[in-house]
Amino acid sequence: MLHVLVMTDSNSGMSKEEAAKYGVVVLPMSFIINGKIYYEGVDITHEEFFEKLAQGAEPFTSQPAPGEVIDLWNKYLKKYDEIIYIPMSSGLSKSYETACMLAQDYDGKVQVLDSKRISVPQKQLVMDAVALVKQGMSAKEVREELEKDALRFTIYITVDTLKYLKRGGRITAAAAVFGTMLNVKPVLVVKGEKLDAYEKVRGMKAGRRAMIAAIRKEIEENFQEELKNDELCIHMAHSSMNTKEVEEWKEQIMEAFPNLPLHTDMLTLSLSCHIGPGGLGIAVSKCRNHNW
Repeated sequence: MLHVLVMTDSNSGMSKEEAAKYGVVVLPMSFIINGKIYYEGVDITHEEFFEKLAQGAEPFTSQPAPGEVIDLWNKYLKKYDEIIYIPMSSGLSKSYETACMLAQDYDGKVQVLDSKRISVPQKQLVMDAVALVKQGMSAKEVREELEKDALRFTIYITVDTLKYLKRGGRITAAAAVFGTMLNVKPVLVVKGEKLDAYEKVRGMKAGRRAMIAAIRKEIEENFQEELKNDELCIHMAHSSMNTKEVEEWKEQIMEAFPNLPLHTDMLTLSLSCHIGPGGLGIAVSKCRNHNW
């Protein structure tokens, strides 16, 4: 049987501890803050990241350098026969496109999956890959199997501040000022290729209710087969340092979907760059592996 390594990037939100537990290798994403490069999960924590935001820092994301990717592949191909690499969605970064180009020199030993995802749903695909590798699948078989599932997810996010959407050009400065005055909180949706506006509400409580309603609608209209086959998971993520608020959000989700597995995590720093602190998110996805 082939010895296959599952590899992802830190946009999946997979921690060092989780990676070690499940035998996954994580490529850390880099950020430039005040002219200095940081690597997610290596030399900057979520707490430190948000502290820098509070101090007025403007972080910029950067895709991994080709040399960093190749060095990891070469290192682990000395121990493994093949690698299945699961970076963030091709619609949100050039990382996938670059990895595909680099993989052409590896004679099929490196298979790159377009996850179409980011954050906890991306981690779900990683965990599904771990399960399929344990079943004896090759890297190519894992990629082909999970390509069928890549778009079987939806993420909704409510932001606490409009500042970062304005900075990213997703709303105008005037709209940000007006929205802040009226306590308007946009609900955003991620479906594979991009981050879009979904709805505008007044206040975070209304945002949470809107997201719960949106997920219910998603399940009813798009995920009945997964629900029937016990292949459906709810994912919760956040960029909030407010422990009470996070617990309230978790309890609200569990009350709304008591019969579905719930996985919780912090939003990755890539998403946090665009939505800022205080964001709350929820996702639904097909999942082959509930056990994490």
